[in-house]
Amino acid sequence: MNRKFWVGLGATVLLAAAGTPAKADLKLCNNTASKVGVAIAYKNKDGWKSEGWWTAEPQKCLNLLKGPLPSRYYYVYAVDLVKGGSWGGKAQICIKDKLFTIAGIDNCEQRGYQKQGFFEVDTGEEADWTVSLSGDKTTPGQ
Repeated sequence: MNRKFWVGLGATVLLAAAGTPAKADLKLCNNTASKVGVAIAYKNKDGWKSEGWWTAEPQKCLNLLKGPLPSRYYYVYAVDLVKGGSWGGKAQICIKDKLFTIAGIDNCEQRGYQKQGFFEVDTGEEADWTVSLSGDKTTPGQ
């Protein structure tokens, strides 16, 4: 084969790679046999925000946030909807029983919300991150 072919092929591969957008999502993988309810919290340019509830099917992954991640640290709380139990931690964040988006993490009860312990996830400022839940409710995942 001639040199023009290889140069053209190399340029085509480079263009294809450059045209592929980089992944940038926060995902959660439910590695359990149960359906799981998930809430998250994070700080963006507007301050603290908590959101819930996503339903993570058994042995499936789902996107919690799409696009460039606005923060390095995320906080997750998850509930086993079949067997009971939860994945939580020390960070006290506002939630409610039904679908929610809540601005701020202070004065939860005074604002009509419950306070719940979330576990911290350090993404290391990666653009794409996956949190995994296992059957051990005391281990928050990775």
